[in-house]
Amino acid sequence: MAGTTTTTATTTASSSTYEGFSVEERAAMKAHALEQKKAARRGSAAEKAAEAERDVLAKIAEMQDSDRILAERVHAIVTANAPALAPKLWYGMPSYALDGKVVCFFQSAEKFKARYATLGFSDLAKLDDGPMWAAGFALTEVTPEVEARITELVKRAM
Repeated sequence: MAGTTTTTATTTASSSTYEGFSVEERAAMKAHALEQKKAARRGSAAEKAAEAERDVLAKIAEMQDSDRILAERVHAIVTANAPALAPKLWYGMPSYALDGKVVCFFQSAEKFKARYATLGFSDLAKLDDGPMWAAGFALTEVTPEVEARITELVKRAM
């Protein structure tokens, strides 16, 4: 047929090995969708905040011992030293938000089959330190020094 062009799609080796999201990633996305639906159904701001904190504490309680201990300490440190950050679930993990936007979060080692838990900070965290700075920290134990560092980071993040 005149004026018609036919193209043939080719597949590269790298694109044929893509298997989609992992089971853990899909579970995190589903958890996030449920969190959004649940938040939309709640009543007053105070009720939403109380329910969000209960959800975070319940999620922490479900974690295996090593992650649970770390998450409990992070939660205590953040809520005591950065009261403006509100606890909420974010992709099924405890997080702390300012005006509804996540500033920092705890990611368990077990959930993502990682070697260590992570304390992470979003791009909203004011941790800027020149042209490059850390936005995530491996967490294996909360010593007095680690507690002091987390305290300093969450205070500075706001």
